[in-house]
Amino acid sequence: MPNDLFMWFIVLWSLFMTVIIGIGGYFMFRKFLKKLPKEDGKSILDWQEHYINETRHLWTEENKAFLDELLEPVPELFRDVAKGKIAGKIGELALEENATRMTEDLIIKGYIAATPKRDHKFLKKKLKEKEIDMNQYAAYFQQ
Repeated sequence: MPNDLFMWFIVLWSLFMTVIIGIGGYFMFRKFLKKLPKEDGKSILDWQEHYINETRHLWTEENKAFLDELLEPVPELFRDVAKGKIAGKIGELALEENATRMTEDLIIKGYIAATPKRDHKFLKKKLKEKEIDMNQYAAYFQQ
């Protein structure tokens, strides 16, 4: 009986470790793929950093606070990664539009473009709380 119990413990522990290592490997592999250079010689993360650095001077403390407020539903463990991705997309939009300052409109458009559709419900909820009209962003939610 004790040998059977120990055997099941070893089997379950092995299964648990295999699953945990697989999950960790998956996320490491995704990060690796984002670091690989594309045709232009820059990776996704390089472009993201470029857009952030090019538009850093456009951000005010109010804009940063607004972005942080929009990111509240994101689990704290992933918040920094999400913030970098979203800020990069916002920076890209700002450069495309030749913006002279960061606006709530650009932040919302960039947030929508950078996040998957399943996360848009949190943004919509936050926009309702802040009494921001979502109708002007309906086209962006459809993309």
